[in-house]
Amino acid sequence: MYREAIKALPLRERALVYGEGQLGKLDGKVANGLVRHSEKYQITGVTDSTKAGMDAGEYLDGVKSGIPVFRDIEDAIEKLGYVPKNFIYGIAPLASYLTRQQREIVFAAMEKGMDIINGLPEFFTEDDEFMEKARAHGVQIHDIRKPPPRKDLHIFTGSIFRVTTPVITVFGTDCAVGKRTSAVLLVETLRRRGLTTAFVATGQTGLLQGARYGVAVDVLSSGFQTGEVEHEIVKAFEAEHPDIIVVEGQGALSHPAFTSSTAIIRGARPRAIILQHPPKRKERCDFPGILMPTLESEIKLSEIISGAKVIALTLNHEDMTDNEIEDTVVEYEGTYGLPTMDVLKHGCEKIVRRLLEVFPELNLGKSAAA
Repeated sequence: MYREAIKALPLRERALVYGEGQLGKLDGKVANGLVRHSEKYQITGVTDSTKAGMDAGEYLDGVKSGIPVFRDIEDAIEKLGYVPKNFIYGIAPLASYLTRQQREIVFAAMEKGMDIINGLPEFFTEDDEFMEKARAHGVQIHDIRKPPPRKDLHIFTGSIFRVTTPVITVFGTDCAVGKRTSAVLLVETLRRRGLTTAFVATGQTGLLQGARYGVAVDVLSSGFQTGEVEHEIVKAFEAEHPDIIVVEGQGALSHPAFTSSTAIIRGARPRAIILQHPPKRKERCDFPGILMPTLESEIKLSEIISGAKVIALTLNHEDMTDNEIEDTVVEYEGTYGLPTMDVLKHGCEKIVRRLLEVFPELNLGKSAAA
């Protein structure tokens, strides 16, 4: 019953995503992101026994994606009628090391002949047991977040100051608030409007989705984080001469557990910032007892550190009704004087209009592209 929908997808490597118990939740952000967007892989299903039988897209956003949720690997292979080439570990918990039970699930995928795509900072290629299993079953392991050799890393050089294309960053008031989702949807909208748009990913999900430029910032030593962000932006600028460059944020500038957001803002030198916020979230994700910052304080902090302005606000609608979302949009636009939207509900047109106001040269790029 699933094969007809799958045949219609573009030719990409097929992948099954592991999301047990976490699809639609914060720790399932890798699986969530791949269901919503993937240029690199053809996502043929998600394994999550708590939601088996559902359509993953319909569960996440109320719109069918043709990506089924299966009970487990065996259920997926039986219903698909083939073994997908790749098995993507789609959970990203704070405690990033696998339990014995989770290791056995990855081993089971290897035994079925699937290559393993790992986005955790626990590198399977440095684990003897994983490598022995891979050799025994003739499969490959790809550690997406494993940094390049030290000799290939870049320090900050100042070359970012030669980038004349507007660079914008999508930041947030916490981790796992949807920064990447908003950035990806914005990029898609800008491209539909005729603007040549480069996207720079800074985390594992963006890289898994097929971003041409990017680096997993959080696994780099502090001496190279800023330089690697700068390098990827300059590479995009020189390769494509885009009309605009959109950079994904990580964590939050005010979050005591993460420093990657600071490196991104220093390396990217953005000319404008979009800030994402979950109005109903009271405590930091994965850090109960640590209160969320106010939106006002994060705006001020972002503008002070970057020297740029926050030009739009985007909402994460977790725990919010549609009426609450609409009321919050009205409230924030009145309070902060900034266009506000939930991009999953409203799209990104408000942001595009604001960008065209802030960067009038983009109108020229749009006309030239047309």
